[in-house]
Amino acid sequence: MPAPIPPPAFDAAAAYPQVGQARAALAARDWPALRALVDAQDPYGRTVLVDEVSDETDIEGFLRKIVAEYPDDPLAATMLGAHLIKAGWRIRTARRAQYVSREQFARFFDHLRQAEQVLIDVTARHPQESAAWTQRITSARGLEVGQAEARRRYDRLAAHTPHHLPAQASLLQQFCPKWSGSWERAHDFARECVDAAPVGGPHAVLVVEAHLEQALDHGDLASARDLLCGARVRDEIHAAAQRSIWHPDFRHTWGWLMTRSTFALAFCLMGEWQSAAQQFAAMEPFGHTSMFGYFGDGEKQFQKYRDKAYAKGGRP
Repeated sequence: MPAPIPPPAFDAAAAYPQVGQARAALAARDWPALRALVDAQDPYGRTVLVDEVSDETDIEGFLRKIVAEYPDDPLAATMLGAHLIKAGWRIRTARRAQYVSREQFARFFDHLRQAEQVLIDVTARHPQESAAWTQRITSARGLEVGQAEARRRYDRLAAHTPHHLPAQASLLQQFCPKWSGSWERAHDFARECVDAAPVGGPHAVLVVEAHLEQALDHGDLASARDLLCGARVRDEIHAAAQRSIWHPDFRHTWGWLMTRSTFALAFCLMGEWQSAAQQFAAMEPFGHTSMFGYFGDGEKQFQKYRDKAYAKGGRP
């Protein structure tokens, strides 16, 4: 019997060492080290690090202190805004609106309004701060300010940082029906972003995300598989793979793990087990829950589908 496959490392710090370094600097309350690390990243990496470290608990007081000491530093305020959004979303939970209590919504909105006050000031003073605009797209969705305002925020970001995948992924959620959008608008936006982006990057994953969102919205796997296996959808997913994970210029930079994970899930649901196995193998020894969390425990679901892909498609 083949040896069992060890569980993958799901912590972002395993695949991206900068995440662990940023967490350590924050834990030590070493603001100069943290700022230097984040400032050394490209806009994608900067956004990821802001998102990752802002999820830490018991940091609001420290971040407010740094904002007071360095009022012209966009990073401190962006992290504070991101932290408030994360805290608010934990109160709301990821459940559909009908399952969220009035009290939860009240506390959720309060956190998001506080975040807005902080982030509006950041983007007014530093309009090039992509991480802050990305957070404002997320808060726009939570505060239900509408599709046009969310798109306006994205356009302001894109004027300085085109093809910013974290912001595009956030706006794609806004355009889905569960956030008062439509499937037509979600797919159109995904295609718009992918067509404009250079080939060989991770951006084509947006097309796959949009199809998975629609497929999984059916509520049962049989219907999801039927949609994904339709000729048009299958061709679009394959074309997206050709522009990204199957392209010779695809590199393991920021976003690579999420991209491969999302494609792996799509291939699994489409029954293309060899293609799925190739993506799981390319991710070893790491894992990313991506959209696997739609089925429950994302880590367990990732491992379940990975093992099934290896059993049916072979382990490269």
